[in-house]
Amino acid sequence: MKSYPKEQIQAYKEKNKQTGRLLIKCPDQPGIVSSVTQFLHKNEANIIESNQYTTDPQDGKFFMRIEFESSKLPEAEEELRNDFGSIADTFDMEWSLKGAYDVKKTAIFVSKELHCLRELLLEWQSGDLIADIKMVVSNHEDCKELVESFGLPFFHIPSNKDIRKQVEEKQLKLLKDYDIDLIVLARYMQILTPDFVAAHPFKIINIHHSFLPAFIGANPHKRAYDRGVKLIGATSHYVTNDLDEGPIIEQDIVRVDHRDSVNDLKKMGRSVERIVLARGVKWDLEDRLIVHENKTIVF
Repeated sequence: MKSYPKEQIQAYKEKNKQTGRLLIKCPDQPGIVSSVTQFLHKNEANIIESNQYTTDPQDGKFFMRIEFESSKLPEAEEELRNDFGSIADTFDMEWSLKGAYDVKKTAIFVSKELHCLRELLLEWQSGDLIADIKMVVSNHEDCKELVESFGLPFFHIPSNKDIRKQVEEKQLKLLKDYDIDLIVLARYMQILTPDFVAAHPFKIINIHHSFLPAFIGANPHKRAYDRGVKLIGATSHYVTNDLDEGPIIEQDIVRVDHRDSVNDLKKMGRSVERIVLARGVKWDLEDRLIVHENKTIVF
């Protein structure tokens, strides 16, 4: 199996070297769109894609994602960011401005079930998942051969609840050494501590093998079978300190009936999990997600 060629990422960066992305969250008020578009026009930017959303009047929050091309990029990215600061202050914005060429450095964590990992690696190899995958970390060695066949570094760090603090210290050091932007839990069957989550807020994506908020925790397929559900699904979400209750990114379902066994539900569930996790990761990599309270706005 050939590994994903570095030249493909380089080609993507070159193609998008003048493409920027601007994400905004702020109180809703007149003049936001006008000020933002005037700023982009002044900086020789052509808007490629623009999306916005406003909550109900009582909440009064405004969200916006703009993808644009500017001849000032990439050289003047920091200058653009500094100039936009005055507009952001005027409207009390939470915002980010970055280049599409800044491909996110990504780490994948996995345990023994490898279906989600395989999906991500194949999407990555084909060029459909634009990520700079730096490593795969696992508490088992089941995926070592698979990972190394893609030419990626594999780190085996055994873990259990008795040594969790020491394990996470090693993991956090690795993530810092590789300057990781995004962590994907591709069926990593360990509960992360608050310290780990706090070190990477809304930068950890998990896949849960049920249609949350139903059947939170372990053995969801057995509990779904016992309940006689007619739909099973999967949920990708950001990790918070509340188990399986972080902001939901994507969900999908498949129909089942009384003839399906627990193993049938698990098999169909794995198919949904692969798709749902890959979608959620792609949307994060493309800066299409804005977290608001315990929800996500997906553009």
